[in-house]
Amino acid sequence: MRLAIVDDEILIRQGLEILLQQYEDVDVVATCENGLEICKLAESQTIDVVLMDIRMPKMNGVEATRYLKENFPGIKILILTTFSDDEYIHEALSLGAFGYLLKDAKPQQIYQALKSANDGHVVIEPSLLSQVVSRPRVSTKADDVVKQHKLSEKELTIIRHIADGLTNSEIASAMFLAEGTVKNNVSQILSKLTLRDRTQLVIFAFRNQLIIE
Repeated sequence: MRLAIVDDEILIRQGLEILLQQYEDVDVVATCENGLEICKLAESQTIDVVLMDIRMPKMNGVEATRYLKENFPGIKILILTTFSDDEYIHEALSLGAFGYLLKDAKPQQIYQALKSANDGHVVIEPSLLSQVVSRPRVSTKADDVVKQHKLSEKELTIIRHIADGLTNSEIASAMFLAEGTVKNNVSQILSKLTLRDRTQLVIFAFRNQLIIE
């Protein structure tokens, strides 16, 4: 994994580099102090994953995410910040970031998150999930997704219940269904959307504006 670390605080950059370079499958190819630097670097360096702060001078993490995903869509971006701000969470994920972690995460957590992002899986700090889904988004995009994946109204309702944090048992109670039926429906939804788990399903629902009031 060719990794670039982007943070305006030199101690954090150096600390992350030292910690992550200890893993045999991580090669820290660059450290940058703002979004502008990583965007320029991507023109000449092969980078698999970018571990990036949000608030930085010259170009912040959201702006850099937008540029990188538009010009280098193969690069996976993992946001690392001290700010659990839902505005940033929404924007970074909608632009294509693969995850969002707080800086107080343990090194092993960060490493595992990087591996998951590199494999193409969305990574979200569990404590931030409620913020990711807290703001409803509605548009014609949702209609297109529903038609494309042939999602039924029952499946949409289950997706929204999952986004609200309900368990299979709670969904079954709310929808007057057997718990086994809900479990089967969840598996079917994941299969239809080619998703791995409920966390990825919540992110998919957010990105495609399936969550409504």
